[in-house]
Amino acid sequence: MQITVIGTGLIGSQLAAELTARGHDVTTASLSSGVDLLTGQGLDAVLAGAHTVVNVTNSPTFDEQSPAFFRTTVGNLLAAGERADVRHQVALSIVGTDQVPRLDYYRAKTLQEELLRGGPTPYSIVRATQFFEFMEPAMSWTSDDEAVRLPATPVQPIASAEVAEALADVATGSPLDAILEVAGPDAFTLDEIGRVTLTARGDRRPVIVDDQAGLFAAVQGDVLLPGPGARLGRTHYRDWLTTT
Repeated sequence: MQITVIGTGLIGSQLAAELTARGHDVTTASLSSGVDLLTGQGLDAVLAGAHTVVNVTNSPTFDEQSPAFFRTTVGNLLAAGERADVRHQVALSIVGTDQVPRLDYYRAKTLQEELLRGGPTPYSIVRATQFFEFMEPAMSWTSDDEAVRLPATPVQPIASAEVAEALADVATGSPLDAILEVAGPDAFTLDEIGRVTLTARGDRRPVIVDDQAGLFAAVQGDVLLPGPGARLGRTHYRDWLTTT
């Protein structure tokens, strides 16, 4: 199958490698390769002959400008896909994205999903929980030399490699015309993840529960946890920490 992967970051690079290993004909596209989703430049060339396109791009900002980014880029990608007779549009999104209206980026991802559902092409949406690789950077936003401050937000993070595997399975199957959720095998509160991570790193700083700290302070309840029927990964966060 001929598949175009839009985005070559953490997920896109692993997805392209996974699809190639499975024997598919993969084209990757990003700004560095001359494809600009905002202007549409280069899209027709990278979608020529593609059966499926997988969009794993991110907005360059997570602020109030992010909805405009997705409105423009999804519109350009859907239009180019229709011209190229793409049969399946796949997008990576976030578990709970439609339940956190206080976050600009989550509202933007909800808009992306709405545009894809309303588009002309059969689609699949893969909603993932937070990546293992995202946990330490998130902790750094609310850390200093003395302590780490984190809200007690429930999360169920997943290894990015397993997100790429799920995307590869969806991309090579029939369109879902629905949402698939993927998550790791274990749920934690964010402050608990902080303590687990610091212990694994030999860091003696305490974790202080602060419900006003960081990006996830805007999250209410357990909306970032997957629902029934989610696909769960195999890798446990504590085990993953020992390999990184």
